[in-house]
Amino acid sequence: MKKTLVHPPGFAAPRGTYSPGVLLDLGGSQLLFATGQLAVDPAGQVVAPGDATVQTEYVFKLTGEILAAAGMTFDHVVRAQTYLTNMDDFPKFSAVRNRYLGTALAASTLIEVKGLARTGCCVEIEVTAVK
Repeated sequence: MKKTLVHPPGFAAPRGTYSPGVLLDLGGSQLLFATGQLAVDPAGQVVAPGDATVQTEYVFKLTGEILAAAGMTFDHVVRAQTYLTNMDDFPKFSAVRNRYLGTALAASTLIEVKGLARTGCCVEIEVTAVK
């Protein structure tokens, strides 16, 4: 098994000791673990603080970049885990999610949390993909 760190071009440097993604080559298939993404731009600014629709769109854009850097697309996603700071934002999140993942056969978890790593962020999404 070979492990490769995935860091898309133009991504902001992580604030901690982690990589945006880890790709495992299992000898015939690949497994990608994408770190949970927040709506934070490369300059470190929160995008549209408190706006679940805009933030969800931005987070899926970032996630798509991680998938692309690993040679994958949203069609390869088998699991998505989402953290929302307000469950009332679920319809907004869900409308955007459905455009990216549709009714794909992906396991999905949604958890309401008190807060996220950056003030003003209201959604965080992490995915697992297989190719």
